[in-house]
Amino acid sequence: MTKIRITETALRDAHQSLLATRMRTRDMLPIVEELDKVGYFSIEAWGGATFDTCIRYLNEDPWERLVSIKDLLSKTPLQMLIRGQNLVGYKHYPDDVVEKFVEKSYENGVDIFRVFDALNDVRNMKKTIEVAKAQGAHVQGTISYTISPVHSLDDFLKLAKELEALECDSIAIKDMAGLLYPKDISELVTQLKDETDLIINLHSHCTSGMTPISYYAACEAGVDILDCAISPLSWGTSQPPTESIVAALEGTKYDTKLSLKLLNHIKKYFEKIREKYSGLIDPISEKIDTDVLIYQIPGGMLSNLISQLKAQNALDRYEDVLKEMPKVREDMGYPPLVTPSSQIVGTQAVMNVLNGKRYQTISNEMTEYVKGFYGQPPIPIKKEIVEKIIGDEKQITVRPADLIKPEYEEFKKLGEKEAIIRKEEDILTLALYPAVAKKFLKGDVEEEEIPDPNKIAVEAEDSKIPNEFSVEVDGEAFDVKITPTGLMDISQIQDKIPAVVEGGVISNIQGMVSKILVSSGDKVEVGDTLIIIEAMKMENNINAQVAGKVETMFIDEGDTVNAGDTLMIVK
Repeated sequence: MTKIRITETALRDAHQSLLATRMRTRDMLPIVEELDKVGYFSIEAWGGATFDTCIRYLNEDPWERLVSIKDLLSKTPLQMLIRGQNLVGYKHYPDDVVEKFVEKSYENGVDIFRVFDALNDVRNMKKTIEVAKAQGAHVQGTISYTISPVHSLDDFLKLAKELEALECDSIAIKDMAGLLYPKDISELVTQLKDETDLIINLHSHCTSGMTPISYYAACEAGVDILDCAISPLSWGTSQPPTESIVAALEGTKYDTKLSLKLLNHIKKYFEKIREKYSGLIDPISEKIDTDVLIYQIPGGMLSNLISQLKAQNALDRYEDVLKEMPKVREDMGYPPLVTPSSQIVGTQAVMNVLNGKRYQTISNEMTEYVKGFYGQPPIPIKKEIVEKIIGDEKQITVRPADLIKPEYEEFKKLGEKEAIIRKEEDILTLALYPAVAKKFLKGDVEEEEIPDPNKIAVEAEDSKIPNEFSVEVDGEAFDVKITPTGLMDISQIQDKIPAVVEGGVISNIQGMVSKILVSSGDKVEVGDTLIIIEAMKMENNINAQVAGKVETMFIDEGDTVNAGDTLMIVK
């Protein structure tokens, strides 16, 4: 008998994919003990975007979430997703921060570390794997699966062998966009079983609609573990439903031996959770969309892309952004689209579309990617793009983290100086997200409200401009539709439109002011970076368009600004 094991993703990837990672800890804890009884291989409950979301939107300590969940698990291993040298952030961190983070994660309750790198660059996974192994944790090395003209089965097999050489306990095939065709997963699993001794875990999303079939093909090829989500948080950009996979395998040689009765009880709990958070579920995220086979946007990114476009008041450009993403990906050497490369490529696609000109605005992360600080892409970045973004500057070829100086002690001193450190984990939170963490640790973050779907529907109706009326004349009602036929001369109201502030530095994007690099009275030159705005999880520079002196500041670090806002005056 070839029993299949199940990893449950409801507490991490499922709500990251469908609910923009907004599930609160208080809505997780009441069901954890029931999840523990099921007999899962593991419960994925930490890592990914959960850390960021806790401190940015929920006013929750992610470390406390980890401890609280672990305290209720008596027999099921707790699993986290960790982005190699990126940890749970969007850039590479120095080795001393990586070591401390992995040690503290294990100490606070992580049993299984699923380690991946967005570029499948093993150099970026090695430190995390070594530290996790030293703690005695189960380490799951990861293949970030993708399809492109430059990826092949041999590439994935080579990566698997490198991960096995690093003494990983198992390997995960991470199909973040649901791109795996049944025949391809069958061949990949078969080869991995033939050429390695590793336990094989398959993780995929249902975006394309093929995933349940691919899961069964993987079972026939010898896969050991499947990632699933309890049904109310499944399908769409999430994983296949746990109950459906368990039922489909029941009575076969792949029988999971899990109780459908117990799973049904858990399902009822999560039905209430889905209803509570339904205002966050966008129809785009929960439907089958075979266009993913073209655009290759991963599940977690799709729901966040939608929310980010809404924040920029640009949801109407969604299709344009989807079309632009494969072009940017090709320019960048066909990286697999998974955090943080998916954010880097996705944000650049948004910028290209909203600006109307490609690569006019570049995030700091994109600049770092082109310089080589995220690792080696599958093929070189297009030469003309490199020149446009970094000019004559040389790209690096060494392991990126070798060029990053230690930072842990620096952030420890900063936190102590600001009196915001209560425990060692706070130092790590500050090191990972300096701007956001400072606000969180000071208690300046308010919990974001869960949208009320009924209120959203009413507001949507209220925002429409009526053009059909019922007009009563002499007691008789007539239905009248009004169509605009002329335009007002703008000169009639010109004096009522506020003029653009002379010397005003304008934000070109909605986001949070993460750094202000100048003060009133400072002299600046054309091109100097004045402000850094964090938008769509990337840092974007606002540069001086004229040389002069900073006269007036209208913002502080931590403020939220909208596109078109005047940030300061330079004269």
